[in-house]
Amino acid sequence: MERQATIKDIARTLNISTSTVSRALRNTHDVKIETRKAVMELAEQLNYQPNQLALHLLKKQTHTIGVIIPNLDYVVSTMVKGIDEMALEAGYTVMVCQSNESYGREIVNTKRLMDSLVDGFIISQSGETNIIDHFKKLQEKKKPMVLFDRIASGMKAPKVRIDNEEAGYLATKHLIEQGYKKIAILCGPESLELSNNRKDGYLKALKEHGMKIDKNMIIYCDFNQDYAYFATKELLVMRSRPDAIFAIADKMAIGAMLAIKEKKLNMPNDIGLVGMNNDPSTRLVTPSLSTVEMPAFELGKTAAKMFIEMMNSDKDMTNEEIVLRPKLIIRESSTKMINTSK
Repeated sequence: MERQATIKDIARTLNISTSTVSRALRNTHDVKIETRKAVMELAEQLNYQPNQLALHLLKKQTHTIGVIIPNLDYVVSTMVKGIDEMALEAGYTVMVCQSNESYGREIVNTKRLMDSLVDGFIISQSGETNIIDHFKKLQEKKKPMVLFDRIASGMKAPKVRIDNEEAGYLATKHLIEQGYKKIAILCGPESLELSNNRKDGYLKALKEHGMKIDKNMIIYCDFNQDYAYFATKELLVMRSRPDAIFAIADKMAIGAMLAIKEKKLNMPNDIGLVGMNNDPSTRLVTPSLSTVEMPAFELGKTAAKMFIEMMNSDKDMTNEEIVLRPKLIIRESSTKMINTSK
């Protein structure tokens, strides 16, 4: 492969110093016009390309955003697309690392992105994360940070999220209105604020409709289809089993659906089911899965927009929080009493 021409090559050919070449390429007036002209002509002849990283470091910016996400499922990858689109429009490059729901891997990703000299971070925490010292260290190093979707509790930073309590409320209220009497919820990890907020919405709907809260109906498990499958199997062998389930993520709802079918129960007549995220698979399964849609692409764009505003403003944005509204999508898995179009 042909070697890239450098400032030293130009300096050696013209018998001048590298600092003179550097100043000539920047078109500074302390270099003679004829010298500047000779440097420019030779640079073009040698197809010289400036070291972009060095230029960025000179300006103390690389125009690169480090994005840390828990996984690359449908909804999170859609958020990343939103981040990337907004970043591209503003002249930024995005470097994405996924923690795969691992606290340890999240710490490693944080360090690697720091070593890559990113300007700052857009972060959605892992399911295992309940200590946030690694995020606080980034702030101590004056690295701009925006938190999105899964918000780290106790962090003072700009945030953008879905109204997760409203999402849990919409799903549970719908099931109640369909006539279901004993509604279970498949939550995520207890350490995750997002999961607890969706549970709060579930509890709010039950209380609002005068329904008894049964702690046996509140199940904590990982954001994982297999975990949800086994958790649902346990629910279905209870003496007083649930007649409806709200799973706080579609992949958990799919796991629940597999357990329900294995038990040969009919949806929605024997048991109702609602998920969350509106993953494309929810329209393809039988019966089609009711779900709560979140504006994932818009959430990603908003997170990137907040980051770029923070980079270009002296305003303190620490306490800024943007909350986007979810939308209930009613399909066959929970439609017991009324016909609703898909």
